Order: sequence, then C-alpha cells, then structure tokens
Amino acid sequence: MGFGSYDESEQENQDYDADLDDDNGVNTEENSHEGSVDFEIGASNDELIDRLKDIKDDEQSET
Repeated sequence: MGFGSYDESEQENQDYDADLDDDNGVNTEENSHEGSVDFEIGASNDELIDRLKDIKDDEQSET
C-alpha cells in the first residue's frame, strides 16, 4: 500500500532564508527588570528552627 508518490525534485533546490526578521522571534528583553529585593524576616534563625521542629513534631504526631 502506498502513501502517495514522492517526487525528489520537489525536495531539491528549496531556498531557505536563514535571515529571519527580528519581529518573528521572541523578545526576551520585554520584561527585563533591574533592581534589588530585600526581605525582612522578623525572626531569628533559632526561632525559625524551633518553629520548623514544632511543625515536624506535629506532622509525626498526626500519623
């Protein structure tokens, strides 16, 4: 069973323009931002570690 005729001459000499327009591509600088971000946690490392231990203990007691 055939899938149709294949003409190699159609595949030869195809011109491909590698110089694509810039308008056709993706603009990666569209949402580029400059600046900084500062976080104010409000708790010491020890307080955060104690809170994490409490959370883990709660999860273990529930199972």
